[in-house]
Amino acid sequence: MLALLLLLLPLPLTLALVSPPNFAPDIKSFYKLEAEAKNSAGTVGKRDSVPAEYVAAPYYPTPPGGWITSWADSFAKAQVVVANMTLAEKVNLTSGSGELMGPCVGNTGSALRFGIPNLCLQDGALGLAATDNITAFPAGVTTGATWNKDLFYQRGYALGQEARGKGVNILLGPMVGPLGRKPRGGRGWEGFGTDPVLQAVAGSETIKGIQANGVIATIKHLVGNEQEKYRMDIIPHGLMKAISSNIDDRTLHELYLWPFAEGIKTGVGAVMTSYNDVNGSAASQNSMLINGILKDELGFQGITMTDWLAQISGVGSALAGLDMAMPGDGDIPFLGLSYWASDLSTAVLNGTVPVSRLNDMVTRIVATWYQLGQDQDYPLPNFSANTAAATGPCYPAALISPTCVTNQYVNVQGDHAVVARNVSREAITMLKNENSTLPLSTAATVFVFGTDAENNPSGPNSCSQRDCDTGVLGMGWGSGTANYPYLDAPIDAINRKLVTNATYYNSDTFPSITTVGADDIAIVFINSDSGENQHTVEGNNGDRDASGLYAWHNGDALVEAAAAVFSNVVVVVHTVGPILVENWIDLPSVQAVVFAYLPGQEAGDSLTDILFGDYSPSGHLPWSIPVAESDYPASVSLQGFALGQVQDTFSEGLYIDYRYLNKNNISPRYPFGHGLSYTTFTRSATISSVGTLTSTPPARAAKGSTPVYSNAIPPASEVDWPTGFSAVSRYLYPYLNDPEAISATGTFAYPTGYSNTSHADPVAGGDLGGNPALWDTMFSISVTVTNTGLVAGKSVAMVFVQYPSDSAYDVPIIQLRAFDKTSTLAPGGKETLTLTITRKDLSVWDVVTQNWVVPVSGSKPFLFWVGDSSGGLTLACESLSLACSGGRTAPVV
Repeated sequence: MLALLLLLLPLPLTLALVSPPNFAPDIKSFYKLEAEAKNSAGTVGKRDSVPAEYVAAPYYPTPPGGWITSWADSFAKAQVVVANMTLAEKVNLTSGSGELMGPCVGNTGSALRFGIPNLCLQDGALGLAATDNITAFPAGVTTGATWNKDLFYQRGYALGQEARGKGVNILLGPMVGPLGRKPRGGRGWEGFGTDPVLQAVAGSETIKGIQANGVIATIKHLVGNEQEKYRMDIIPHGLMKAISSNIDDRTLHELYLWPFAEGIKTGVGAVMTSYNDVNGSAASQNSMLINGILKDELGFQGITMTDWLAQISGVGSALAGLDMAMPGDGDIPFLGLSYWASDLSTAVLNGTVPVSRLNDMVTRIVATWYQLGQDQDYPLPNFSANTAAATGPCYPAALISPTCVTNQYVNVQGDHAVVARNVSREAITMLKNENSTLPLSTAATVFVFGTDAENNPSGPNSCSQRDCDTGVLGMGWGSGTANYPYLDAPIDAINRKLVTNATYYNSDTFPSITTVGADDIAIVFINSDSGENQHTVEGNNGDRDASGLYAWHNGDALVEAAAAVFSNVVVVVHTVGPILVENWIDLPSVQAVVFAYLPGQEAGDSLTDILFGDYSPSGHLPWSIPVAESDYPASVSLQGFALGQVQDTFSEGLYIDYRYLNKNNISPRYPFGHGLSYTTFTRSATISSVGTLTSTPPARAAKGSTPVYSNAIPPASEVDWPTGFSAVSRYLYPYLNDPEAISATGTFAYPTGYSNTSHADPVAGGDLGGNPALWDTMFSISVTVTNTGLVAGKSVAMVFVQYPSDSAYDVPIIQLRAFDKTSTLAPGGKETLTLTITRKDLSVWDVVTQNWVVPVSGSKPFLFWVGDSSGGLTLACESLSLACSGGRTAPVV
């Protein structure tokens, strides 16, 4: 609990609290004993029991990296470097230097003899956090709602450009976990939508864009962090354990791991683990998850890191496959103590952490640095995440710190406002448009209601990590935020469009209005917010636990009041996730509804581009909107307090969002993928068979060679304090006061199931992301889209797979497997999109054989349903006859 209080206190008070001589020694002594006890046992102690069928089996040792061909050159370079490193240099790169011990939110030590600087890690889900002269891009959920692969990449590329321009080595994004299983979950908005394929495609394109700049992308959080409350161990660890996400093997593979596998196949350089437990084992030291699945089955070659302060043991986490501890501190920051750093040096010298494991940790880090070309003229950080001042302490958490140039105020925005506006605009999803109310005329008489239309009067960055819901909602709150360089408010953009300014009521209470013209337009702005658990906003602890799925600030009542007075009401919704609209959606006066999600800095013009018809809307929902929250399975509700460890059992399995609604014949208010346009489109399709469809993929290839080093314990002198070295207090160093006194004792109690004998190669592995044959194209579907309306517009084509009716596996009725979006089509224009269906798209995870299996019988076909939402499917292609036909009755409501 102390650490949580420390994190919430202002920094000067925090330092005062831990500094006085009559306080710090007692805490340090307690903490040191606790840390030593945990390291000696290799684990943090027994977690609570989970349901019997949810198992985190031990998987040891860690498979070394370097056997993937596409990474071989980088590992060869790294091998030369690591073979010549001292123990101190190796430990330095694996361990963070401590909270507020460097310019970035996370900083490693360096290995300057080899040109490797302190590596800078910085949050960046929608822009570089805690700095200046950057772009506040639309959030992930907004990006997903565009369904546009080109925009996914462009936004990622711009993020990467800005990260490199600021000297960030490792950008902490994109996020694909949480998947959005829980509609109330706090951080779903940082990801791209509640479907593994949408998440996978958007995440992979984002990674490609980021890494095209030489920046290491980080895909996160592995895995199961689907609610914010209770996500972390209460510190000191053991006071209350983090929530355990209990996920069965098949569900884990087919839903939650799917986007991670795609990101790894793309070549992502880093993976961040989650705070929560997975099947009763902390994700940061879950050997099955990291060693078995991530590094062996999925062939991940890069860096596996903790989330901030998520590490709960030293030796145990190293043996389980962790490569980098962030920010380096153990349970309690600002005390200069760590599970790694000098303690990792000790663990290597006493033989409890094998030298081979440390070598692999460091080799993965150095190889990733080479893989992204950061050995070639890569800039150093030119900003500080700790202060906006030009000069200040180099190490703010130190008792005494030297002074540095902290900020050079480098402007990295370029033309990225254009990218941000394009994404925000193309995401806008029109759910309803009666009587062609939209687009609006610039000559219209307009009344605007709701504080969500204006900027926060105190400034858009006035709330820490956006932990308030005041003014227009451009992003949720927490570490996934960025400072706005500006925020274009909707009311300002509306007035720039109108001949006569709108009458604006900057209140969430409807005013007394008696005289309204029959053609007058009311635009009502409402929102729904959420974020990360370290902040509580209006009673919501990260998750929307207080507000539920209703609009904040009595938004429903504001819409209803406007609809009682005006005949033409347009509702604009800024939201982190689905909201319930039943209180007002069928009111006759509510003519149009648009979801603008979380638009970032371009909230104004991107919206008016659509409202006034400069562009036709082409966004589509990245999740379903139900009629009632009870339409969801009870298991996706937020978990409340429990005596002992909170258990979150994913008993719904594969059946989340539209999969669950379809299975239970529940009609949503708006289906997954729904979105209207100002024009109309028709679709036709053809299908061709490309590959030979067999029940299992061809056998994988054997692993290639990996770097070989001496496994001898290095000389203790390698972690002696350098002569004349001036240490910064509380900085986490690899050095020891008397390393020569340490010897291998041979008495270490290794974790249950620990072994030095490597496992057989997983049959589902073989390359980045798994067996490369999983991505062989089995079918190619050509969808010709024709604009049959009167205005230019874009259209999305989605392919949902329906499995053969005689499949022995329980499968959702339909599942999204491919999508693409047209360019802008003029009236009468057409474009043919090619959508591919891979072997994996047709496979299920067989828990017995531990392999992907295609349930083919040869007599019943796969059906490939083509449409623009899960509820708009009338065109289908068959896998056996290779015939496509329209007018068919879809298998779902």
